[in-house]
Amino acid sequence: MKQLSELISFLEGLSEPHILFDTRYRILAANAAYRQQFGQAQSVVGRTCYEVSHHFNVPCDQAGESCPLAKARESGHRERVMHLHHTAKGEEYINIELAPITDASGKQAYYVEKMEPLRVAQGQPSARGLIGRSAAFQSMLAVLARVAPTMATVLLLGESGTGKELVAQGVHEASTRAHKPLVVVDCASMPENLFESELFGHERGAFTGANTARGGLVEAAGGGTLFLDEVGDIPLAIQVKLLRLLESGTYRRVGSTELRHADIRVISATHRNLTQMVSQGAFREDLYYRLSTFPIHLPALRERREDIELLCDALLKRMNPARTLRLSSAALRMLKEQDFPGNVRELRNLLERTAVLCDGDTISARDLERGLQFGTGTQASKVTGIDTLAERNIAKEVTGSASSKLKDAQRAALSAFVESHVGSRAELAQHLGISQRSLYRRLKTLK
Repeated sequence: MKQLSELISFLEGLSEPHILFDTRYRILAANAAYRQQFGQAQSVVGRTCYEVSHHFNVPCDQAGESCPLAKARESGHRERVMHLHHTAKGEEYINIELAPITDASGKQAYYVEKMEPLRVAQGQPSARGLIGRSAAFQSMLAVLARVAPTMATVLLLGESGTGKELVAQGVHEASTRAHKPLVVVDCASMPENLFESELFGHERGAFTGANTARGGLVEAAGGGTLFLDEVGDIPLAIQVKLLRLLESGTYRRVGSTELRHADIRVISATHRNLTQMVSQGAFREDLYYRLSTFPIHLPALRERREDIELLCDALLKRMNPARTLRLSSAALRMLKEQDFPGNVRELRNLLERTAVLCDGDTISARDLERGLQFGTGTQASKVTGIDTLAERNIAKEVTGSASSKLKDAQRAALSAFVESHVGSRAELAQHLGISQRSLYRRLKTLK
């Protein structure tokens, strides 16, 4: 008992939230940091950890969750997991690190659990940050939580619209550099002749128009994180200089011989197949390996359809906080049938269009159909043949066949609209209410 008393006293003085429990999952103590952080309506001492955190009546591993105690019993050493916990503030994602404590005979007698909230993601609608509860989302989040506190170079892989910039922001905010800037470099939109100057800065007189010396984005990210978005679009001539930065932590401004040191962490992202680009000679192999120290795959929206309702609730509130909008059950079923090649970005665009077209406080299946029609650039049901489909969706759940017909109709409508459009691609994208990148992807499906 003296050993237990000393252990409880030790935990009480720790600054991070800790709990102590026995082999029967019964909580024996919760330190001051835990009580302050997770302040429960009633004392947790004497209750089981799984009842407090998950409201389960059986241990986590018996309810489909990953249980750190069960893993520690098997491995005999410290274990880490990420859980969605019930707290006084609602459900929160929590990083858990559990360590077994052995008795004099070497048998596991107690378990100490350190709990750290992961504030960059939510399992419920929120005003900012990453949102999701699906297995694919939680798997990605668990990897993020592990790599964020390190200095490892991270490569975010996934289709366009999956939220790579949000994930990069999440990695930055969960790191030790969160108090320093996160600087975003949009590699796809930066002109090649200005890329080096924008990234590394330049000296006065380095080129025509360089009337003063200026620091670049690498310098602006000092002490923080540099996020290279769409890194696959970096010109080959710049790739070798970026490689030098990653390997040596040094760079030179354009027009200067002075070697400068950069204190940055690099996160990059792309929707391209970099390994294929390497084999084609379009991307340096050595740079690829430097960037992909720790790759994280972002799941497409179709891989986490169970998150669509949660995302819709959050997006509708973010788009117009003053207006209360909800989806009808038929509209929600329709959304879950869509493939969303543009992922969350496309979902947001569709909801924003549909919200404008909706007169009430409930988005119906018909409202959603109108939003889909506007997304293909036509409002004439005679051209798209979609109006009758709306009637069927209100009456019954959309079948896979109906969903396929809808997509075929959308492609046909887009093809007809492109043929009749006079003007630039930028004007076409603006008229359709989508980005130029999304337009180019959709045009590829017509070839």
